[in-house]
Amino acid sequence: MKKSFTFASKNKTPERNIDSIKFEIKKYIARERRKKLPEGTDFWAFDCKIGADESVSEILELKDIGKSIDNIFSQGHGAFYLEILARPAYKSKTKETQKK
Repeated sequence: MKKSFTFASKNKTPERNIDSIKFEIKKYIARERRKKLPEGTDFWAFDCKIGADESVSEILELKDIGKSIDNIFSQGHGAFYLEILARPAYKSKTKETQKK
């Protein structure tokens, strides 16, 4: 997902629009996680970027997207850019399994 979102809407307050944006993001992530994993991979990892626009977007963790959206809104920006890319990933081996 590479998309620009605006906080303004004709029929919603900006706060309600933020809630609907967050819900759309949750739906996208859930849909990506349901996809079949390639052979030999363990889970879907997500690479995320967010910013006021694409040129100033910063890398962040998936769990911090909601806070970042709220921060961008509180800074007075009218829109933001969000990029979420799913990639297959492997679980790292723990020390116990490496010893055996």
